[in-house]
Amino acid sequence: MGSSAECDRDRFFNWEEVQRHCTRSDRWLVICRKVYDISDFSKRHPGGARVIGHYAGQDATDPFTAFHIDKTLVNKYLKSLLIGELAPDQPSLESWKSKPATDDFRELRALVERTNLLKPNKLFFAGLLVHLLLLDIAAWLTLWYFGTSLLPFLISTALLAIVQAQGGWLQHDFGHLSVFSKSKWNHLVHKFIIGHLKGAPASWWNHLHFQHHAKPNCFRKDPDINMHPIFFVLGKKLSVEVGKQKKKYMPYQYQHKYFFLIGPPALLPLYFQWYIFYFAVQRRQWVDLAWMVSFYIRISLTYIPLLGIQGFLIMLFLVRFVESNWFVWVTQMNHIPMMIDHDQKEDWLTMQLHATCNVHQSLFNDWFTGHLNFQIEHHLFPTMPRHNFHKVAPLVRSLCAKHGLEYQSKPLFTAFADIVHSLKESGELWLDAYLHK
Repeated sequence: MGSSAECDRDRFFNWEEVQRHCTRSDRWLVICRKVYDISDFSKRHPGGARVIGHYAGQDATDPFTAFHIDKTLVNKYLKSLLIGELAPDQPSLESWKSKPATDDFRELRALVERTNLLKPNKLFFAGLLVHLLLLDIAAWLTLWYFGTSLLPFLISTALLAIVQAQGGWLQHDFGHLSVFSKSKWNHLVHKFIIGHLKGAPASWWNHLHFQHHAKPNCFRKDPDINMHPIFFVLGKKLSVEVGKQKKKYMPYQYQHKYFFLIGPPALLPLYFQWYIFYFAVQRRQWVDLAWMVSFYIRISLTYIPLLGIQGFLIMLFLVRFVESNWFVWVTQMNHIPMMIDHDQKEDWLTMQLHATCNVHQSLFNDWFTGHLNFQIEHHLFPTMPRHNFHKVAPLVRSLCAKHGLEYQSKPLFTAFADIVHSLKESGELWLDAYLHK
């Protein structure tokens, strides 16, 4: 006779049963019609409990495929979690999701895999890393050779700011497992770049960023919009919702103005710079903390002998200030102007297109944004190496046109301006609801 576990795997479920299991302590999800109980496993999930928990009670086939590069390894975990499958009369997707769009997207995904668009050019990424190291060395040589007067100081600061911003894009590549075929090598280089070159914990980035990709612009699931509603009101629906609830934590009707004060200039030097240490200690991420400390030891030993402690602290603040502006404008231009709402449980293609937009391609835009001007392609294929985004973009655009999904692409400064216009609009919607509804 078979074991009880084997008997359980022969069970059939309908979608109504699956959707009931969506609480913190009781979580099921569906992958390729198989039903898995992740209630206990979610706490041990390498990507974090939250990112997998965001799909509790839902089909997770496409995010599962998108995030994992070693399916053989992952399937070993899945075997012990399998409890059954969808009944033969049940559709593969929830009834409200677009089956034609999903089927076509999965065909595109198969084409991407067959044509090696997920295969990285390691020389491309080696060149990016070398250019960071050379700029880092040039920053120190500028002060060492030309002295510490104002002009060399500003040049050195600018070079270090470029290293930090571009290092942010490069660690992003390794964090998404886009460079090596083995996850462990991506993780190792990721820790080196974000930890030793930038002074931040890889675990913190993983914790936040994978949730963002799993459910972009979904309130209470995407950490990138956690500033709503404490500092800003975001999205047309959510802004009206906060207004109707008569909540007012900030004068939101002016948020498009105070964004310039507490947004781009302040995020890194006044918040992330300190919170990341709390995160690493509170979660006992000692390896990440060691990488972070190595950054501060290196940069202190490098620059304090030339600038003194005060000059070094001023330089570090200016570097973080420039990096913060660069980071916020680039990362928010693709999402803040788009649909922001509670989780609508849309299919993968529709959800990503509603939450993301692109910026036109150019050599400068590609470099300045770390190819995140191809945000749509990046969100649909998060492990795709960035140098292939432009190759798949025409295929994605055609797929969107076929299914009536708007594929937005705009000039860089238009994208920046749309952040402000969006904040102004949502602030006005909040005010109207606050006063009159």
